[in-house]
Parts: sequence; C-alpha cells; structure tokens
Amino acid sequence: MKLRVWTLLKTYTVLVYFFMFAPIAVVLVLAFNSSQFGGFPIEGFSFRWFVKLSENEAIIRALRTSVILGACTAVIATTLGILAALALVRYSFRGKDLITTVLIAPVLVPETVLAVGLLIFMRWLHVPRSFGLLLLGHSIIALPFVVLVVQARLTGIRRDYEEAARSLGANPLQTFFAVTFPLMLPAVFAGALFAFTISFDNITATIFWRPSGMETVPTQIFGMLRNSVSPEINALGFVMICITVGVPLMAGALARYYMRNTK
Repeated sequence: MKLRVWTLLKTYTVLVYFFMFAPIAVVLVLAFNSSQFGGFPIEGFSFRWFVKLSENEAIIRALRTSVILGACTAVIATTLGILAALALVRYSFRGKDLITTVLIAPVLVPETVLAVGLLIFMRWLHVPRSFGLLLLGHSIIALPFVVLVVQARLTGIRRDYEEAARSLGANPLQTFFAVTFPLMLPAVFAGALFAFTISFDNITATIFWRPSGMETVPTQIFGMLRNSVSPEINALGFVMICITVGVPLMAGALARYYMRNTK
C-alpha cells in the first residue's frame, strides 16, 4: 500500500513539474523555428528571429531600460538591505518587531494591491508616473528578499571576529569593511541578483508605475501579444529565460568559488 502511495505521489510530482516547465521548453524550441508561423512540427533550425530581434529598436530600447532599472534597483535595495539587516541582527531597540514586519510586508501584500496603493499615494502627493516612481516601487518589492538573505548570513557570523578587530584598535566602520562585509559578501551578491531578477521580470506593478512611452521587456512582450504571437516573441522569451535563469546560476557558482578561496 505504501509503495503504491509513493508511486502515485512521484507520478503526480512529475506531472506537476511537466505542466510547469513544458511551456518554457516550447518557447525555447520555437525560438529557433525557421517558420513564419510558430508551431509544430518545426520546419527548420534558424537564428533569423534573433537577428530580427536585434534589429527591433523598440525591443532594444525596452531591454536597455530593464537592465538599467534592474541594476539601479539592485544597488538601492542591496544598500538598504545591508543596513536594515545589520540593525535587526546586531542591535536591540524598541519597535524592532514592527520594523521587521514593515520590511517584510511587500512579500505578503499582493503585488497589485501594493502597486495601486503606491500609485494612489503618489497621485495624492501630485507626483506623476516617472522612472523615479518605477525605481522606488521596484526597490520596495525587492528589499525584503535582500533583507532576508543578508540577515540569514549575518546571523551565522560570530561576533567574536568583530570584537577581535575592535580590540585591535579598529573603529566600527573599519571593522565592518575589513571583517563583516567580506564574510557576508556572498549573501550580498545573492541579494543583489535577487533584486535584479525581480525587477527585470516584474510586469504587474510596472504597468501601474511606468510613465507613458516607457517600456520594459515584460511590458513590451505584453504589448506585442495584444496584436499577434510573433516568432520574435519566442526569441525574446528565450533571451529573458537565459538572463533570469543564467545570471543567478552564474552568481551562485561565483559565490561558491569565492567562499572556497576565502576559507
């Protein structure tokens, strides 16, 4: 009986994963289809849609915007996340639990509710939709992930190392940059990449916050899908999958390499 239950659970798990990843596999395969009409069976292997993608100024402009926005979001969210994690782990103060809840709240609140709420608040302040508002919103969404990752790493760093540096004459700032920051660098790197990929992939909140005429890669794909399913969309999807999956994997490999070399 137990063997049959485990077999059913394994089969169900395989079917769930197949249902989740089959559409991604279809996009990856159709990106290299030479046919004008995306579908099966594939008529031939070709890079023509990637060439057309590189010649599409609107897509290149959207890709540039997404990369700049993601990089700025990573810098802001990582900087604030490091400071917040240090305060929450290394110090005790009144209202600590409340601040922790506020920092983690964007993960718990539905993204649409957060997007509409921030938009209404900015309208109340007479702040128009702009790149700055978009950057602020993405930073708010990405900040909790950075805080959680850095906080988990900082909890595992013994304070003995910092106290030893202080006893040798280092001030708090020197102790942070010479001892604490190098030890938490893999988590900082991971948190920055989390922030970048969250910003790069975001579409729900971006639709509410972006100014008129500005497109990111997800909103550009959404706009292209309104007219028809062009093979260029498959090629663009392939590029997005490579960025959002390849970059974190590469970062994880670099983090492991760094940790091995610092032992």
